[in-house]
Amino acid sequence: MTEIKIQPVSRIEGHAKVTIQLDDDGNVSDTRVNVVEMRGFEKFCVGRPVEDLPRITPRICGVCPWAHHLASSKATDAVFGVDPPSAAKKIRELALLNHYIESHIAHFYFLSGPDFVMGPTTDYKDRNVFGIVKANPELAKTVVKMRFMAQTNCQLIGARAIHPVVSVPGGWAKPISSDELLQLKNNSSDLLDFAKFSIQNAKDNIFPEYIDVVKSLAVFDTSFLGMVDDEGAINFYDGKLRMMKKDGSYKEFEGADYLDHISEKVMPWTYLKFPYDKDDGDLVMNADNPLGVFRVNSLARVNVCDKISTPLANEELKVFRGEFGRPAQQTLLYHWARLIELLYAAEKSIELLNDPEITSTDLRKKVEPRAARGVGVVEAARGTLFHDYETDDKGIVTNVNLIVATTNNNAAINMSADLAARALIKNGKYDQGVLNMVEMAIRAHDPCFSCATHKLDGRLAVRLDIVDSQGQIIDTLTN
Repeated sequence: MTEIKIQPVSRIEGHAKVTIQLDDDGNVSDTRVNVVEMRGFEKFCVGRPVEDLPRITPRICGVCPWAHHLASSKATDAVFGVDPPSAAKKIRELALLNHYIESHIAHFYFLSGPDFVMGPTTDYKDRNVFGIVKANPELAKTVVKMRFMAQTNCQLIGARAIHPVVSVPGGWAKPISSDELLQLKNNSSDLLDFAKFSIQNAKDNIFPEYIDVVKSLAVFDTSFLGMVDDEGAINFYDGKLRMMKKDGSYKEFEGADYLDHISEKVMPWTYLKFPYDKDDGDLVMNADNPLGVFRVNSLARVNVCDKISTPLANEELKVFRGEFGRPAQQTLLYHWARLIELLYAAEKSIELLNDPEITSTDLRKKVEPRAARGVGVVEAARGTLFHDYETDDKGIVTNVNLIVATTNNNAAINMSADLAARALIKNGKYDQGVLNMVEMAIRAHDPCFSCATHKLDGRLAVRLDIVDSQGQIIDTLTN
């Protein structure tokens, strides 16, 4: 049996490789996404005061620190049994929205963008961020400026753009000054203009050119998980979780009850676990009839919501659904959905900045240690994120469970890579363009693998491949 290895998978956060197994006829028999990073956050958070965790867990990732910071804050709120002041929750949401803006800009233009600007089969030496700069230097400069502006907004709101410490148990530590508010409004106006340009430009110049690829690459039917508010509108910071089946029916549940609906499975080839919907009994990653597989992230959120509360983004949602229905199942539509969310985040930010309560100084409630369990859930840019903490009566952490957004997408990522490989590699024939299209199916999910690999229980699995002078594996040792 022949193996094709893509290592590393490029233009993602973290490290992964893809192992494609070919049968004797040169056709794909199996594809696996191997994630070999290991982080120990769940273990070394145990034994610490729970109020430390909103300061520690943002270090899980420099790409998604705000999502971890806010999910952790919500979990500690629940542990202490406190509901933060309204103004604090609005500022938290404002920070998360600006994190979305910078994250979605980075992914659409610099991580996935080269596949569409240069073309998916263009030589890899040109299919990268430097190729984008060369192809359209003015747009590249604007993209960098807009992302910097969104990061600046995060810094104005929370004193740090990366690894924030400002959200605390019971609320928020730093009010927004009048000068900061003025700069936030000016920046947000420019970001809204850029969001409007981005989705219109994509609809005019990018999506039509690649619509056949969108409709054919790694398409399969799954459920979707995302957060909605009481009116069924998309919400990144707070709400109920909605699990939508492939026929459009759905169930809703509170984040604190996630273990009643979601379980996790371990596979031997990766340190990344496989969450699945317990309603289906078990996880079956079969493209013809997948069981338990659900997807998160932008495509999931625009599928599960009934509407979007801001007018421009809601109109774009109607266009999207008119084209692809609900729920849309095409994997590459993550990119289109991401731009709808970019527009929503920009609109919603301005709405919050115009709320008089956003400059309130009533931002924090007193908390007292107690023995309790608390679950905090937010929609990270990459999907639904769970932080689950337990403490003793002194407020010391006794147990931590994290299900990170990319972990929720793990089964779908593996299935996407497998379907793409099976469709593109025939009779042993492939080239770098074909392998990049397998990567495209992974990149669509905007994975953050270093966030998602964090569990250490007992022995660390190790695999050692011994190769000869020709690079052929002659033996494999495992513990």
